[in-house]
Amino acid sequence: MDESPNLDGAMFRGARAASRPILLPIYVYGIDRRTLRDFKRKLATALNPKLGYCVLTFIEQDGEPRRLKCYYVGGMEGNEQIGAAGFTWVSYGIQLTAADPWFYGDTEVVADWFFGTPQPFLGNPFFPVKLSKGTPSSSTLTIENPGDIEAWPVWTITGPLKRFAFTGPDGTSWGIPEQAGGADALQAGRTLTVDCRPGYKTAKDDQGSNYFPLLSPNPSLWSVPPGTSTFHTDLLAGSGTPTVKVTLFPRYSTY
Repeated sequence: MDESPNLDGAMFRGARAASRPILLPIYVYGIDRRTLRDFKRKLATALNPKLGYCVLTFIEQDGEPRRLKCYYVGGMEGNEQIGAAGFTWVSYGIQLTAADPWFYGDTEVVADWFFGTPQPFLGNPFFPVKLSKGTPSSSTLTIENPGDIEAWPVWTITGPLKRFAFTGPDGTSWGIPEQAGGADALQAGRTLTVDCRPGYKTAKDDQGSNYFPLLSPNPSLWSVPPGTSTFHTDLLAGSGTPTVKVTLFPRYSTY
């Protein structure tokens, strides 16, 4: 908010989610003092932020889990006062911080398309059964985000492609333009993975080559808003059947 010196109220400028603080009550009990100390040591090791994040899982009656990646902040400093600990038990108020404040489920959303030569709807051989979205009839494609928050896709593209560009629901785009001399932007047999997630933002093929310098100027690795969205493609296939696969990791505002 920006405060105005001459007008009532303030001006809304924008919103962002901060890291999520969590207070987790823990009661540890052992049949004797030695068992209690072993449990405390295991708990401290599991929460040690130097060993990486820990995963906090919430499961309601529907059995659908929601997960947060958290780092330990405090709460195990050793409060042994009366009412907080005994000879065979101890209670903690574990303080955690989720740097990414959104909850994740276990289900990924995957969609793939074929370009160039049409593909059969059912695979050959018939088993295992694999349904294909087939060859798009237009440059406008639909993608579904079942989460509550925008999701950042991971693209898997196989060549050959002379050029390609993807324009998101917000109108921004990224892609690789046609190369000098008519060479393929993505050669046959190569698989390019473009990870749009914050903290990743990579564009590498299956041999580890970095494609980021080949992207068009000012690329925007756009996100997918909640619900059903459309995006636009501009692809020029080489002598083959390129494919495009999108993988989404839905994010939820609560468990």
